[in-house]
Amino acid sequence: MLLPSHKRDNKSTNSVELDQTRVGRLSRMDALQMQQMELALSRRQQQELIALQHALKRVENGEYGECFECGKEINPKRLEIDLVATLCISCAAQKET
Repeated sequence: MLLPSHKRDNKSTNSVELDQTRVGRLSRMDALQMQQMELALSRRQQQELIALQHALKRVENGEYGECFECGKEINPKRLEIDLVATLCISCAAQKET
C-alpha cells in the first residue's frame, strides 16, 4: 500500500499525442497503455486512501475490528495484515462462495 505522500509524475496521465508525423504507432500504443496503467494506479491509491479514512473513523467511533456482517471481533492478526478489513474470516469466506 502506498502512502498518500507518494508523488507520481503527472506527465503520463496527460493526453497522448496522436500526430502520426511526430510519434510512431507503436509509441502511441505504448503511451496509451502507460496512461491507462497510471490512471488505474491512481484510482487504486484513491480507493486505499478512502478505505484507510473509513478505518480511522471506525477507530474514533470505537467500532474498529468489528465484523460488518456478524458483529463479532475480527482476529487481530487479520487486522495486522489488512488494516482496513471489515469482515471476519468466516464472513469473508462466505462472501467468496
